[in-house]
Amino acid sequence: MKKTLIIFTLSLFIFSCNNEKKNTTLTSVKTLEGESAHPGKKLMETNCYVCHSPTASQDDRVGPPMIAIKKHYIDSNTSKDEFIKSMQAWIKNPKEDDAKMFGAVKRFGLMPKQSFPDETIQQIADYMFDNEIEQPIWFEDHFKGKKEKGKGNNKGKGMHKQQAQSSFEKLPYGERGLTYALSTKAVLGKNLMGTIQKKGVIEALAFCNEQAYPLTDSMSVVHNANIKRVSDKPRNQNNQANSFEINKIETFKKQLKNKLEIEPIVAEIEEKVHVYYPIITNDMCLKCHGTPNQSVTNETLNKLQQLYPNDKALGYNINEIRGIWSVTFDK
Repeated sequence: MKKTLIIFTLSLFIFSCNNEKKNTTLTSVKTLEGESAHPGKKLMETNCYVCHSPTASQDDRVGPPMIAIKKHYIDSNTSKDEFIKSMQAWIKNPKEDDAKMFGAVKRFGLMPKQSFPDETIQQIADYMFDNEIEQPIWFEDHFKGKKEKGKGNNKGKGMHKQQAQSSFEKLPYGERGLTYALSTKAVLGKNLMGTIQKKGVIEALAFCNEQAYPLTDSMSVVHNANIKRVSDKPRNQNNQANSFEINKIETFKKQLKNKLEIEPIVAEIEEKVHVYYPIITNDMCLKCHGTPNQSVTNETLNKLQQLYPNDKALGYNINEIRGIWSVTFDK
């Protein structure tokens, strides 16, 4: 049976001191001067990076990175209007015969129809056309390698993975923490997709209830870091944010409200680095975190009540802070 790639954000399912020490330094979000950031950038990060993250390894991806999409759809003869129309048509009604990325369709399956508003797709495509798109560490070699014949693909994948891992430690603290978080998200997503494809959304809730912690712990071991998702309104009470993390959640809420560009917050405390980054809701999140009996169906609500009797993670709207990634590693 042909496998189908379903874009489904992990924030649907999984989440887990105000007094800092004197030697603590904080690096917070940049406040933009002049014009606000292009709205398509944040829309792309919120809606697309779930499956098209630039930080996921080749083995752990659930979709091609956005830079690959841009390179396949735009050449010297492509106008912005043509690119936007191509993105609108593909996202609304993807067909294998219309695919420009045959290798991605073969590997990940055909992307299903999406219900994003026209304006959202237009803004994302507009941003992609005019701006540099973040790309994975391994991408340049991979993209060039596709044009060469007779190369050892398996060996290349291993080399890319080793290069990426060693390069992570050379990144600035904020980028490094975010990379650890998003690579963990990719691993969770890869396993979650398989459950959704075979058993559906309800069974995926059970999967997250049983497997999210073990998989996250395994990625903590891989990166030699403590990786968590925490919230001020947790679904699982083990994911309750502490006072220091709640302070960061409130900071991100203010930044989102004021339409500031959000970047990781970095706290250096003694010999540890703590990195925080928000998890922001989109339309898909509301299937499990929205209003009961409206965006959250009765069937889903009943399953949630069985698995999480003390659930606080309902009543969200789009573009709200659901919680944060909390990542800690040694300096």
